[in-house]
Amino acid sequence: MSTSTTASVSTHILDTSLGRPAEGVPVRIAARAGRDAAWQALGGSATDADGRCKDLPALPEGITHVRLDFAVEPYFLKKQADAQQDAPANRDSGAGVFFPEVAITFAVVPGEHYHVPLLLNPFGYSVYRGS
Repeated sequence: MSTSTTASVSTHILDTSLGRPAEGVPVRIAARAGRDAAWQALGGSATDADGRCKDLPALPEGITHVRLDFAVEPYFLKKQADAQQDAPANRDSGAGVFFPEVAITFAVVPGEHYHVPLLLNPFGYSVYRGS
């Protein structure tokens, strides 16, 4: 929850290749107080069955930039393994994960809430400031 001296952040992931939430994706959050300041790791969470991280750590006072790091490789490797199990004839030898991680950095101001959804597929992604 944001206060007059802090911002707050939430996120969720939609796997657009399936039209479903992406469950079990680890998400780390880091923050810094100023463009030239060092990043401070704040902790992390993982997406639930709805693709949401409901327990990301709160931002400390004075934060101006936030970075969300999504570890999507394990999610896609599991999806690939499940697909190969269902249809072994369609195996793609040498296929890997094109984007193993997605890092999103954005500026924040105190008193504002920032919801940053990640729309994800095996070969691309997009983000936006949601509500």
